[in-house]
Amino acid sequence: MDLDAVIRRVPDFPKPGIMFYDVTSIFTNPAALAYVVDEMAELYPAKAIDGVIAIESRGFILGAPYAIRAGVPLVLARKKGKLPGRTVEESYELEYGRATLEIHVADLTPGKRWLIVDDLIATGGTIEAVGKMVKRREGEVAGVFAIVGLPFLNYAAKIGEYAPKTLIDFEGE
Repeated sequence: MDLDAVIRRVPDFPKPGIMFYDVTSIFTNPAALAYVVDEMAELYPAKAIDGVIAIESRGFILGAPYAIRAGVPLVLARKKGKLPGRTVEESYELEYGRATLEIHVADLTPGKRWLIVDDLIATGGTIEAVGKMVKRREGEVAGVFAIVGLPFLNYAAKIGEYAPKTLIDFEGE
């Protein structure tokens, strides 16, 4: 599957000079989406992980079919204020400000091996935040998966210890 041909590019979004790699075009292409889930299953056999943590919101779309196939729990990492009940939270830097993610404490079982799933890895800040929550709850990050990686933004400096895997990398355009 040629994901490069499937991924839509939107120049000057969200601001001038930025090339936005829009993976929603994969979700509208059943063959491309099936390919991505198949690749996840090959990269991360069910026996290698105890659960999936999917990051809002496109990570949910990828994490759900994989979790079903692997027969493991799907845990949601959501924006602050979206989950009821007791949560663990972690803030991280954005280009202009800060954001916070939360996970239900009851869902993030200590001692488990978690696969963190998102659509795209840019600076690695979002995944780093989830990794910190996993560690705080005495779990282990067993891997990181995303469709797209932007290694020119040096995400390896933040999350290299988790050996992130992507299906396609872009070096900027």
